[in-house]
Amino acid sequence: MSDGLDVIIVDDDPAVCRLLTDTVKSFYTWGDVRSFTSADEAILYCLSSPAGVAIFIVDVFLGGKSGFFFLDAVEKKYPSAHTDAIVVSGNASEDVVNMCMASNVYYLLEKPIRPFALQFAVRAIAEKYLSFAKMLMEDQEFASSVASLARHTG
Repeated sequence: MSDGLDVIIVDDDPAVCRLLTDTVKSFYTWGDVRSFTSADEAILYCLSSPAGVAIFIVDVFLGGKSGFFFLDAVEKKYPSAHTDAIVVSGNASEDVVNMCMASNVYYLLEKPIRPFALQFAVRAIAEKYLSFAKMLMEDQEFASSVASLARHTG
C-alpha cells in the first residue's frame, strides 16, 4: 500500500472491474488504486497490508460471496471499511438497499455506473480524511486534543 489513502476495487466481472479502475484512476490522486476480481485475493491483500484506512468499491455479489462478506472479512484491519465503502449493484433492489443500511454502507451505485456519481462518492469519502488531516496539521491545539484521546483509548 502507498502512504496515501488507497482505493480498493473488488468486482468479479473483469470488464466492470477494469472500467471502475480506469474511471477512478482518471481522477484519484491521493493514493494507489488496486483492483481485484477475486474476493479471496482482495481479502488476503487487505489482511496482509499495514494500512488500516482505505476506500472500498465493492460489487454486491462476488461470485459465491457478497460484498458485505468481503467488508466483514477486512473489518478488523479496516475498522471503517463499511462506512468507507461504495457498493455497486446491477439491481439496487429493496433487499440490497436494506443490506447496505444494516451494514452502515451509505454509498450505493447501480450499474451502469455514471462516472460522475462514482467520482462524487469517492471524493466524499476521501474528503473526510483530507479535511481531518488538514485540521491536524493546521491546528496544534486540536492535534494535541486528538493525541490525548488516542492515549486514553489505546
